[in-house]
Amino acid sequence: MSLFNCPECGHENSDIAVACANCGRPIHTPVPVVERRVVVTEPRESGVPPWAFVAMGVVAIMVIGLLFFMVRNNSEQGNTNINVNTAGKRTAVTEPARSSEPQPANVPAQTTTVPGTSTSVPNAPLPDKGTVIINAKVAPVNGSPQPARVTRFYLLDQDVEMILSEARVEPIEGNTLAGSLGLAAVYPERYGEFQRAAMRAIGAHAKYSGTTSGTGAANLAGVAPNEYYLFAVSRVGRGFALCNQPVSVVAGDNIMNLSPQSVTEISATSE
Repeated sequence: MSLFNCPECGHENSDIAVACANCGRPIHTPVPVVERRVVVTEPRESGVPPWAFVAMGVVAIMVIGLLFFMVRNNSEQGNTNINVNTAGKRTAVTEPARSSEPQPANVPAQTTTVPGTSTSVPNAPLPDKGTVIINAKVAPVNGSPQPARVTRFYLLDQDVEMILSEARVEPIEGNTLAGSLGLAAVYPERYGEFQRAAMRAIGAHAKYSGTTSGTGAANLAGVAPNEYYLFAVSRVGRGFALCNQPVSVVAGDNIMNLSPQSVTEISATSE
């Protein structure tokens, strides 16, 4: 019995030992035996006999011949139909019948003169709206009348004092409603609250309005005929001129040459 060292831990073991006595590593590992199997198969014969191929070839030749015969027969029949139809179309053409009646001779054209139609000049429809042309002037205390320049004129549906009363606009202390309108026009920065309240009430009843030019003229177009109140406040220096009078507007032009409105000077105690 010989000894050899374990390749794992170096411990000496007998050559007949199965595993190392120190680390337990297997020393002799049996070599596996590989078994090989050989399978021998015998060739199988084809399931289709040779004579079957011959029969299938004969059937194929017969089918091809039958198809050729049918195609040829249909082609000849189609040509026959085409010839028949063509012949039928040719015989259907007929020549139009000729009339035995004599044709009328050419008759010369007849010319007729138709007199013109006279119509009267139509009357234009009357206008249903009016145009108001205002020419306004103011008369200062000292001096001659002058145009009421850049003055806003209103056509109201009520008297201005009645409008302010119904709107419960309180006048400036110590003044009437008309005087308060003039005072606010001269001093808008001082009596702005009254002026804004008054103009809101007046604007609610204003139907038409227009501002005069440098010549004191204003044009209000498209005014419906009715009864109105013409209202305006014109500032002149330290005074004002108030216009508040009834007017009547009819369809068409309405030229209103207003009499010079007197200018009311504001005294120093009113400032």
